[in-house]
Amino acid sequence: MAKFHQDGSPADLSTYAGLRFWVRGNGSFRLHSLQPTITDWDDYGTQLMHASADWKPVTIWFRDLRQEGWGVVNDLTPSTLTGFSIENVPTSGYPHRPASGLYQGMIVPLLPYPFRGAIWYQGESNAPKAQQYRLLLIDLIQSWRSASHNKDMQFLVVQLPNHGAVPEQPTESDWAELREAQLLTAKQLPGTGLAVTIDVGDPKDIHPHRKAEVGERLALWAMGTTYKEPIVFSGPLYDSMAIEGNKIRIRFIHTGSGLLAKGGVLQGFSIAGSDQKFYWASAEIDGDSVVVSTPQVPAPLAVRYAWADSPECNLYNNDGLPASPFRTDTWRFATRAQQ
Repeated sequence: MAKFHQDGSPADLSTYAGLRFWVRGNGSFRLHSLQPTITDWDDYGTQLMHASADWKPVTIWFRDLRQEGWGVVNDLTPSTLTGFSIENVPTSGYPHRPASGLYQGMIVPLLPYPFRGAIWYQGESNAPKAQQYRLLLIDLIQSWRSASHNKDMQFLVVQLPNHGAVPEQPTESDWAELREAQLLTAKQLPGTGLAVTIDVGDPKDIHPHRKAEVGERLALWAMGTTYKEPIVFSGPLYDSMAIEGNKIRIRFIHTGSGLLAKGGVLQGFSIAGSDQKFYWASAEIDGDSVVVSTPQVPAPLAVRYAWADSPECNLYNNDGLPASPFRTDTWRFATRAQQ
């Protein structure tokens, strides 16, 4: 059994293999370690356990603890444990939340106060329903504007960063479709903006650490739009395409002082013909456009850029802002439109 000092500070647990305690009652519970070396909320815990009417011993072996959440999995270091907590869990899975509970509890109390705008950084859990998100995000923005009697409320969206597997070949992607929904919202709804973060995430950690760039890009958009400062506030955004023989020319808005392939040769472009099969493609900057082609697709019809959970991509403008992922087609959707 692990021991603690009289002042409540933890003893060194590195020589212990686990702990044992006794429990009785009704319902379910989990045990969590308290470990300050974890960089976010993901701690180490047990699987769901069930209590009974009679006292029974429970043995927890440190080697069996598994880190929860979506962050980076770190090694368990018993020498830095500060203790343990027991969480009562009424049911397995996510707790039940009443309809509009978060809105009524957290947003409605703010609405009487005047504020110029809102920042929205969310979408990970909606990625499997990215088509539906196209409607949900617009409805959310409009409902907040209506409820606060502020039709000009600015709404700045942080586009999801790179996270997940880096693909060897072009593929479908839930996260890419969610980013597309965010991009379309910024293009379609006045008073909205987009901070592209496709270059500051972490393929292995859903909680990226490079928060400064996110804040800086949001500030640039606000200064350039809401406050009308004469600055470049956005990276390149897809505008249109034109088929030119065996190539496709992609035109952008927000090119700033010119397009840039950061680090050398452009990466992240794929191209497809009538069979709708995408291949990695060569891409070259030509003024304020990019020309895309590959010998594998002699009659191209569509282009995609950075279309993956965690793409390798490097198109920027010379002002240091990255291009948003995009596609020119609407052939297939990996996600559902409705619940």
